[in-house]
Amino acid sequence: MRVQLSTRALLALAAALFLWASAFAGIRAGLKAYSPAHLAVLRFLIASLVIAIYAGLAHFRRPERHDIPGLILTGAIGITFYNLALNYGETRVSAGAASMLVASTPIWTALFAMFALRERLTGRGWGGVFLSFAGVVLIAGGEGEGIHLSPQAFIILAAALTSAMYMVMQKHFLGRYSALEFTAYSIWSGTLLMVPLSSGLLGEMRNAPIGATAAIIYLGIFPGALAYVAWAYVLSHGPAGRTATFLYLIPVLAIAIAWMWLGEVPKLQSLVGGAVALAGVVMVNLWGKVKSPSAPAIAAEAQS
Repeated sequence: MRVQLSTRALLALAAALFLWASAFAGIRAGLKAYSPAHLAVLRFLIASLVIAIYAGLAHFRRPERHDIPGLILTGAIGITFYNLALNYGETRVSAGAASMLVASTPIWTALFAMFALRERLTGRGWGGVFLSFAGVVLIAGGEGEGIHLSPQAFIILAAALTSAMYMVMQKHFLGRYSALEFTAYSIWSGTLLMVPLSSGLLGEMRNAPIGATAAIIYLGIFPGALAYVAWAYVLSHGPAGRTATFLYLIPVLAIAIAWMWLGEVPKLQSLVGGAVALAGVVMVNLWGKVKSPSAPAIAAEAQS
């Protein structure tokens, strides 16, 4: 499965993967001083501003009036709820384990697409679904205390589920808008829906150490905005389905970044569960679907 990319496209691919992988550790760093809700609000206010600047330079098209309610709904699901759930989940779940749980998104995307878009799974596909679910249970157990399952791990799983809904819903819009335009409209609408949660944010910013605030600024500018620009460049210079298989490297990178940044490594059970879950994801996306090449590419939008 060889992917031909130019040097610039390879550099853009490496940048997108690294930035998205670093988001999990960045969230953990920001949570040391910010509440999950305030972290999400500040991060996406910054991301919205950066994307607005880029949109002005790139001359984004305005959304059609009849598309606005649907774009707001996708923003609510894929940006507002997803990021709030991910932040709350990472209050107790390590960055590496969180990235492995989020990496299960293509599994849930395939299941939702089966019902919403009439896409079918093969026998191997169903085997991959059950294998991935077993991996998720192992991760949840590994991040809990003793034999108890971690509620925060299941909150992150809920984030992955809603992200999968967002992936399926966006297929309706990607025929009329570019990936960057759709992402911009989703982020802007999702950010507006977060604004009511911003009460007390300024006080928290005044009391927070510079490291935590810097981590959130980094999240907003780089994983929250520039990574999408880099990914769009990659997709415009290579086959989307094949290129997107590189997204499965994100949990590996996330674990390495969390170790270097935070000195944090998931428990052995979580690592085993992550390997099992990713094996299931690969089974579904390589052998499990009947002519459905787009799920791995669409899963790019699920990254933090």
